[in-house]
Amino acid sequence: MQPSRDIARLIDIMAALRDPQTGCAWDVRQTFETIAPYTLEEAHEVADAIARGDREDLRDELGDLLLQVVFHAQMAEEEGLFDFGGVVEAITTKLIRRHPHVFGALENRDPEAIKRLWDEIKSAEKRERRERRGGAEPGLLDEIPASLPALMRANKLTRRAAKVGFDWSDPEQVLAKVSEEFEEVSEAMAAGNKTDIAEEIGDLLFAAANLARHHDIDPEAALQAANAKFMRRFKAIEDTLARKGRSLKDADLDEMEAIWQRSKLAEKQR
Repeated sequence: MQPSRDIARLIDIMAALRDPQTGCAWDVRQTFETIAPYTLEEAHEVADAIARGDREDLRDELGDLLLQVVFHAQMAEEEGLFDFGGVVEAITTKLIRRHPHVFGALENRDPEAIKRLWDEIKSAEKRERRERRGGAEPGLLDEIPASLPALMRANKLTRRAAKVGFDWSDPEQVLAKVSEEFEEVSEAMAAGNKTDIAEEIGDLLFAAANLARHHDIDPEAALQAANAKFMRRFKAIEDTLARKGRSLKDADLDEMEAIWQRSKLAEKQR
């Protein structure tokens, strides 16, 4: 079997890998549940390639993510649920339905009007889906996926609640809440109860995510930037020591901190 630009070849390869008699033993024993973590991981690797500006890597990571879609579709087909064509049909139907200003007679292309229409169509779709499934009306926050990264989910939870007026009126009030949660972390630490400490740190992180939202800042992206900064400055410690023929284990905390501060100052002077 040869590589190809045709999606049909990828579908055929996945089917071959899942063949109970001649396929790959690892692929055959996978389920929706076991593959789901890999799907999330591949989505994050796509985002990482974009953040790094590596377009060649982006191509490869998008392929890995596409494989996840094909993998899930193959398992669904084996269970008689749907196939890859059904996935494509579902998303093309959704895109056409949600863009009447492009594919229909609607001529109003004002961005705000388009956003309102998008929300109305999505709400109608959710109502239809609930009616089809015979489910009860969900709570306002119920449809925000629990599998999202925690800071991203906190942002979506508070953003959704704010739509019905459950929100602080200005960022200063949120900052006061962050300070309050910080004090409660200190109190929990003084008491020495690890369960309470964990709970209060969670409250502090949630309040910080809410503060970011009030400044129209994505808390997930902000933390990713902080992670990158930490890695960059720590790498400066490694590189500085390496130039002296030394390693991290040869340095004490004071020396590493001094290098860190020099790196921090150099970044600010650029």
